[in-house]
Amino acid sequence: MVVLPGLMLAMMLAMLDNMIVGTAMPRIVGELGGLAHLSWVVTAYVLGTTVSTPIWGKIGDLYGRKTIFIVSIVIFMIGSVLCGMAGSEMLGGPDDGMAELIAFRAIQGLGAGGLIVNVMAIIGDLVPPRERGQYQGIMAGVMSLAMIAGPLVGGFITDHLDWRWAFYVNLPIGAVALVLLVLRLHLPKVEKTQVRIDWAGAILLSVSITAMVLITTWGGNEYAWGSWQILALAALAVVTLAAFVLVERRAVEPIMPLQLFRVRNFTLISAIGFLLGFAMFGAINFLPLFQQMVQGATATNSGLLLLPMMGASMVVSLFVGKAITATGKYKVYPVIGGVGMAVGMWLLSTMDVTTPAWLTGVYIAVLGLGMGFLMQTTMLIAQNSVEQKDLGVSSSTATFFRSIGGSFGVSLFGALFNSAFLSELTGRFGPQAAERMARTGARMDPGAVAAMPAQVRTGLLESLAASISGVFWWAIAFAVAVPVLAAFIQEIPLRGAAPAQAAASDEEPVAPAAT
Repeated sequence: MVVLPGLMLAMMLAMLDNMIVGTAMPRIVGELGGLAHLSWVVTAYVLGTTVSTPIWGKIGDLYGRKTIFIVSIVIFMIGSVLCGMAGSEMLGGPDDGMAELIAFRAIQGLGAGGLIVNVMAIIGDLVPPRERGQYQGIMAGVMSLAMIAGPLVGGFITDHLDWRWAFYVNLPIGAVALVLLVLRLHLPKVEKTQVRIDWAGAILLSVSITAMVLITTWGGNEYAWGSWQILALAALAVVTLAAFVLVERRAVEPIMPLQLFRVRNFTLISAIGFLLGFAMFGAINFLPLFQQMVQGATATNSGLLLLPMMGASMVVSLFVGKAITATGKYKVYPVIGGVGMAVGMWLLSTMDVTTPAWLTGVYIAVLGLGMGFLMQTTMLIAQNSVEQKDLGVSSSTATFFRSIGGSFGVSLFGALFNSAFLSELTGRFGPQAAERMARTGARMDPGAVAAMPAQVRTGLLESLAASISGVFWWAIAFAVAVPVLAAFIQEIPLRGAAPAQAAASDEEPVAPAAT
């Protein structure tokens, strides 16, 4: 409890940023342009998080986590400052603003990868899995608070301040977290001799991931699926991934130990994390756009409209955390969560221009219920599946698969959205008008849409609503696979005693790690 406030502030830092920026995106696009590249603002952040997460986790295991954690916070804050300066006269003006923002978001993501994995690993160091459910509830509450406060803060900044403060607001929070961690976090020093960091594996993995994300982003959008550019990227992804596997087999300290995937639960949870990130991050990215553009909500109100999802997720996470600590049982929760998430995605796929805001709130509350059963439980199972010495790399690998799923989801769903939007416009206005509207729509914001002639505005909003609903429809397939995989999880006893049991006996046997 002494170090928990600093850890939770660091977690809030990463969570707040995503939610604030998501709410401010329509205004950012309105000033910097580039609606077709909107998904890249998120993709760059998630990609940076994804490629750095395994590195942060492994370095933490090798050198100790405190210094690594502090460095990641500093990198995140530097990225926040640069994002706030994107498109300013100091950096060349708004013409290159979207490209600068995308690049700086990648830097932010590099720092965020260290924030997320180190919080999980440090709590894993301090608390045994059986007792971790209590802290899981606290973490879920803080994450939900960040998810609730993020859209509200983002909406207030967007409506009343310059959108750049959506990034600058990270600085005071990061500063307080740094002070608390420097003064209060004391972890045992890790004594390692002749440590070798697997840089070859890290580079190969990063190149492979980047190539795959570019395929999902550019395929069918910037380039035809059969074009030489896409085929070259596919070849690069396959070759570097194969080389990565070979390097990991021989590395002294592999960045992602392949033997972890011999553990059934760990492999299943990694796959579930990938699907969870794919469906959740890929689809939810479009909710503020639907609420502000189609339903006419202000940025602040669109943040309020996300409250049902966050509130439901927080309540369920608190319940699940207490239940796991009390019973030691956890298998049923990912199954229930996957079903809830699939139902929520299906409900969201039925939205159109006539859907009222209150009904959207009901739909996203159902999605939040599913998320609440999944978010922390998956990490708990992953950490309980490995030995304590591999805690950091297990946390980073589980986070990696969720992040890479999110990166693929944002990229693929962004490409599907752009393609569907152009197709919908073409069906309503014809190919030439559709191309022209798609180009001018790059700087589309709620005020500009409201000023359009009624017939044009109606057709544009119908096209936008249909395209966004289509994204949620695609997400259903990935959400449905979650409970199917979760049904094969083995109920392995959690290491460590529950508080009541520990008080009754100091000699309770500890279950070994899964093999």
